[in-house]
Amino acid sequence: MINNKSVLITGGTGSFGQKFVEIALTQYRPQRLIILSRDEHKQQEMQEKFSPEDYPCLRYFIGDIRDKDRLLRAFCGIDLVIHAAAMKAVPSCEYNPYEAVKTNILGTQNIIEAAINEKVSRVIALSTDKASNPMNLYGATKLCSDKLFINGNSYAGVNGTRFSVARYGNVLGSRGSIVPRFLKLKKTGRITITDPDMTRFWITMEQSIDFVINSLEVMQGGEIFIPKSPSMRIGDMAEALCPDCEMNIIGIRPGEKMHELIIPANEAVNTYEFENYYVIQPAYRYFERDKITCNGVKVPEKFEYSSDTNTQWLSKSDLLKMVSV
Repeated sequence: MINNKSVLITGGTGSFGQKFVEIALTQYRPQRLIILSRDEHKQQEMQEKFSPEDYPCLRYFIGDIRDKDRLLRAFCGIDLVIHAAAMKAVPSCEYNPYEAVKTNILGTQNIIEAAINEKVSRVIALSTDKASNPMNLYGATKLCSDKLFINGNSYAGVNGTRFSVARYGNVLGSRGSIVPRFLKLKKTGRITITDPDMTRFWITMEQSIDFVINSLEVMQGGEIFIPKSPSMRIGDMAEALCPDCEMNIIGIRPGEKMHELIIPANEAVNTYEFENYYVIQPAYRYFERDKITCNGVKVPEKFEYSSDTNTQWLSKSDLLKMVSV
């Protein structure tokens, strides 16, 4: 899907964007690869690593997804869009709720409208396990974003832009991950954790990018793609990364869940299982939905996919290999 295509990634200077660009430049042959973000300093830093002189397909665009006019200009001639821009920090979203809504909801609407107007072929949005049965504003805005994206297919029409979502758990090594924080606190001999029995889904940055690219290839439009990912207790993670540190348990914070539920029971009726992932198909019939799930197996009634009941667990040794400690 990427070879000989014009690809744009929003929030392209973030953790996902930087790794995606590295993989796209070394493993694929994009015709154009456009990094759209609003932070010129991060773009300057990124250009030192990936310069347009060394990689002529690269373009760096300053722009904000809140600015629809800028998106219309940026999307001109684009084949594929990966929508990675978002306000992600839970405390920041809680303290600045209007800003979270403007970016995660209104910005998403701008992406959809600009993509339809400029006849972009496929657009996939990055989501989060926190969008399923959300307890905080970040999760609520991402749930709204997911629904906007899925139902964007009804605005695009049968022969128009296709919209889908890739929803997964915490990414090891990303800037928002707890892993860098643990490794930083390790030097002090004392780490802070909320609850040792808290569980989370975990995926590496490389796995998340492979998953998004694969989803781009197979999507028909309207799907939410969810990878099968291992879970781990926060206490086990802390012991693996900081074995000699004292643990200060502060208790669960407002808006946090003990366990993440990435596929709730009410979505089971529309969920299909594949070898390495699940697909939640759209509730409304936009076009030939059977193409989306023709090789999948429908999950049982009242099926749930939760980080505490997930049968695939991440061991301490596997974690250490994944984060290269």
